Amino acid sequence: MSSRIEQLIDEIEEYIDNCKYKAFSTDVIMVNKAEIDDLLRELRMKTPEEIKRYQKIISNKEAILSDARNKAEELIKNATVQTTELVNEHEIMQRAYEQANEIVAMATSQAQEILDNAMIEANGVKAAAMQYTDDILANLENILKQSIEISTRDYNTLVGNLQEIDHVVTSNRAELVPADDSVNAAQTDENAGTDGINVI
Repeated sequence: MSSRIEQLIDEIEEYIDNCKYKAFSTDVIMVNKAEIDDLLRELRMKTPEEIKRYQKIISNKEAILSDARNKAEELIKNATVQTTELVNEHEIMQRAYEQANEIVAMATSQAQEILDNAMIEANGVKAAAMQYTDDILANLENILKQSIEISTRDYNTLVGNLQEIDHVVTSNRAELVPADDSVNAAQTDENAGTDGINVI
């Protein structure tokens, strides 16, 4: 079952895929800031929860090792009891001694094997949790970088379009008012302003 972080990443990718392209563009999209902010806000809130969940898994390492130690101690305790019982039997003392050594050696070997397996399992869980968290953060980092690049490209395109429009407007005004007419128009405006002051 996928985590909420993975679901949010899928939703962000799906949202970006469904965004409309900007007019006359094949790579710049129109993004609803409120919607993308909501998705990113929830992603930020869920990330610590996921990390805490994997930290809890890692913390179980001590519980696994403690259980292994208890089992090992129980095996050694049972072996010691059996050894004591065998030694108390005078007729089979020698055989009991040999058997006791074998039991202790076997118990010690099993205990070490349990500890080794528990350590390997705990380290595996820790490594998997850290790798999973790193993969999620790396994916989030890529999404944020792509969003920044798209926003920057969109802004630069907008500035370029506005500069082109300004140039066209300036050119059109220059074509509408020739140089001589603009001087006459300025003088007419000045006279009109003076007459207005006299009336007042």
